[in-house]
Amino acid sequence: MSSPSMTEPAAPILAVPEKPVTGYAGRAERPRSWPIVTAAGTTVLLWASAFVGIRFAGHDYSPGAMALGRMVAASAALSVFVAVTTRLRRARAPHATTRDTLPRGGTLGLVALWGVAWFGGYNVALNAAERLVDAGTAALLVAVAPILVAVAAVLVLGERLTGRLGVGVAVAFVGVALIAASGFTGHADKVGVGLAVLSALLYAFGVLLQKRLLARMAAPTMTWLGALAGTAALLPFAPTLLAELAAAPAPATIGVLFLGVFPTAIGFLTWGYVLSRWTAGRTTAATYLVPPVTVLLSWTLLGEVPALLALLGGALCLTGVVFATRR
Repeated sequence: MSSPSMTEPAAPILAVPEKPVTGYAGRAERPRSWPIVTAAGTTVLLWASAFVGIRFAGHDYSPGAMALGRMVAASAALSVFVAVTTRLRRARAPHATTRDTLPRGGTLGLVALWGVAWFGGYNVALNAAERLVDAGTAALLVAVAPILVAVAAVLVLGERLTGRLGVGVAVAFVGVALIAASGFTGHADKVGVGLAVLSALLYAFGVLLQKRLLARMAAPTMTWLGALAGTAALLPFAPTLLAELAAAPAPATIGVLFLGVFPTAIGFLTWGYVLSRWTAGRTTAATYLVPPVTVLLSWTLLGEVPALLALLGGALCLTGVVFATRR
């Protein structure tokens, strides 16, 4: 669902200017705020719904098969979108220079790596996690991705460990421990928690790489190519998907298609739009809303009532992330 750059350290880590980068070259004027706010709200709602959709369809589809079915639907929707918008743009300005051209060489390889890591690895890990933990648990654990990015910058890139980061990591760790000990609905599964944390790692890696690549190409082009790469990486699950597709009830299949078209295709298009125009800090603030919305949707639609101790753990997770990543 997500996917959520998500963190304030993302810009200096990757030498990406904090100034927002527009989706196409030649647009120098300051973008209006309301389309960006609308896109951010759409992303939050769709990505929150993804956690619930995975939980719903996961009763009938295995993690790999669900990920492949989701990405086939997403790739088809994105291909139509890119074809239509490219034709319209070329008709309006046939000689204009934009970043819609396909990347080559190392840039194309990085886009493929991003797609495999986020659309492939992240989806499979999250699908597997939500077979063992509820949607609220998964969403809250994935939300620690910004702290993982900041810690990686200290350990790998030699950035300075600030007091705010240290306190934020400690608070978030306590929150994760509470969730792991009690489970969000009162039932804990250590393997599920571990898979959700793996999803957060892949999420953090994907966001950082995407932020850097968006300085070189348009967000729709990158999203489309990444989706194709992720789909290709998931093709070994095709026999399983065909077998489960024949046996699964219609609502579960509709759920997989929903995941592909809405949280993935539309959600990542709006996410790329926001990420290419907002600063890292503002984008991070928007993604903090995903876990609370997920909890509300899961409670309403799936009847997964959160436990009091896990609610406290979730609040500590978000508090730690905000404290560590906001200046």
